[in-house]
Amino acid sequence: MQQILIIGGAGYIGSHMAKQLANNGYRVTILDNLSTGHKQLAQYGKLVVGDLADTNLLENLFSNNTFSGVMHFAASSLVGESMVEPAKYYRNNVANTLNLLDVMVRHGVKNFIFSSTAATFGEPEYTPIDERHPQNPINPYGASKLMVERILQDYASAYGLNSVCLRYFNACGADPAGELGECHEPETHLIPLVLQAASGRRECIKVFGRDYATDDGTCVRDYIHVEDLCSAHGLALQQLLSQHIQGAQAYNLGNGLGFSVQQIIDAAIKVVAEQGYQLKVEEAERRAGDPAVLVADATRAKTELGWQPKFDSIDTIIRHAWQWELKQASPRNR
Repeated sequence: MQQILIIGGAGYIGSHMAKQLANNGYRVTILDNLSTGHKQLAQYGKLVVGDLADTNLLENLFSNNTFSGVMHFAASSLVGESMVEPAKYYRNNVANTLNLLDVMVRHGVKNFIFSSTAATFGEPEYTPIDERHPQNPINPYGASKLMVERILQDYASAYGLNSVCLRYFNACGADPAGELGECHEPETHLIPLVLQAASGRRECIKVFGRDYATDDGTCVRDYIHVEDLCSAHGLALQQLLSQHIQGAQAYNLGNGLGFSVQQIIDAAIKVVAEQGYQLKVEEAERRAGDPAVLVADATRAKTELGWQPKFDSIDTIIRHAWQWELKQASPRNR
């Protein structure tokens, strides 16, 4: 049985990945410092509580285990925070990743999957965004992820480390079985914010601007179900383990369907009304740096990895997320 190390496996996407790998016959070890992860989400692997800054812990972990591959989900990921605390982002996202890559090289672990982001592209020059789009990040978060992408190219050339970078657009949804979901503090993702307004955990949902060059005036984003994200990681892992992928590769992940903020709100209103809930919407000014449209072109992932999103219906995405939200909330907004 092949053993996979998941860095950040007690977080939102990492916990779903651990479940998917465990269900597919892999042995899973999770390394998480629980700064944003949650122990109760690490249900599908052996949890080691620790930090990538601890090089002694990493050395012991790799000395005492035989990992076939490593998936790295742990990162500081708040764009606004990265603007005022860039040191935190370069330390956590770049320096600590170097610690991980170096111990992998020393122990001959050659297969690495990195959680990257659409933020490496910066302001879009065209949409949908494919892998040829220029990468010009406009914040330290995106810059830190792009630095790792470039490091991986050099590690492939110098050390034979094979890697896949998967650039997410808007991760969303929850485990269809209701066991796992988003638990961010603070929460910044639109769908859980909308559903928290419906469940009563938040007073309202704010719409930041209605004057964008889109059909209804609100921003359009590409929402991809967390289960579909994880299936792409699983396919990339298979390709690495079978040595069909060599060097450093990168793929954009999105379902190619843009949904506006208003469309998300309308779909959520319909879903929560089925159980007698409602939500309050308030208008707010535009936020600086919000592009009108961000949509992925994931053709390359579909062609080369054989990936196909299964949960591309926004109603399905919201139903799964609502099922999780109801477990977190004490209902008081009926």
